[in-house]
Amino acid sequence: MQILRTPEERFENLPDFPWAPRYQTVRDADGSEIRIHHVDEGPRDAPPILLMHGNPSWAYLYRHMIPGLLATGRRVIAVDLVGCGRSDKPAAKSDYTLARHHDWMDQWLTGMNLTDITLFCQDWGGAIGLLLVAQHPERFARVIASNTGLPLGEGESEFMKMWVGMMREATAFPWQMFEAGMQRQLTAAELAAYRAPFPSPDHEAGIIQFPVLIAVQPDNPGVPMNREAWARLAQFDKPFLTLFGALDPVARGWDTRAQAHIPGAAGQKHHTLAAANHFIQEDAPDELLAHIIPFLDVT
Repeated sequence: MQILRTPEERFENLPDFPWAPRYQTVRDADGSEIRIHHVDEGPRDAPPILLMHGNPSWAYLYRHMIPGLLATGRRVIAVDLVGCGRSDKPAAKSDYTLARHHDWMDQWLTGMNLTDITLFCQDWGGAIGLLLVAQHPERFARVIASNTGLPLGEGESEFMKMWVGMMREATAFPWQMFEAGMQRQLTAAELAAYRAPFPSPDHEAGIIQFPVLIAVQPDNPGVPMNREAWARLAQFDKPFLTLFGALDPVARGWDTRAQAHIPGAAGQKHHTLAAANHFIQEDAPDELLAHIIPFLDVT
């Protein structure tokens, strides 16, 4: 497997992102070593809050939430999925499968030896993060799912047909789609920070391939893994909260489905944020914190 690594100078002077990079190395089944980046701030002996992002973003997505979460006295970790951010980037689209993404992040999670985790996950951060919850429920104290879900091969929405169809043959990521997923307008410097991990289309294989991996078609290779995880989540009785954006076209409806399926969701203060689109961390970071912080004390 050919591995690309974004030069460190691409990440200099990012607006509102002062945190030092940290790295953990995992090994693919083919023997390749892959370096995974994460932000890791706060007391090392405090319960961790794990922030997992979606496509095509990275830990930078959480820059407006990390300070408020650190103020709770907890350890805050924002990880970059493989192919994203400061993490390494396998060079071929065929290198990326849902099973591989799960294996890479499973190795990272167990290598970090995190326990008593509060997970906040959005988009692919949930599609992969919820697999980790299903596989290692003992490591998680509570979960917040936001504009995410576990597709079960039950068919595509019109949006998904458009998105997956467009990306199957793509050779570069259409960044206008990223900006269309939020209500606020990014500054030129913020957009440059999101694009910093990708100095060329060669580095974009992972973010181009992500839509193809969404397990909405019945024959998608990720369907069995997601269905197994969904069955296991029917036993997850720790606190589970949904915070969804009303304007999000991607994961619409999965919040109510999760509330009915996952025991830990019963009786929680689920909320729909009226003015938030898919990248809810950009549209409503303060409103998210207003719901997340009280939830940290729910046991």
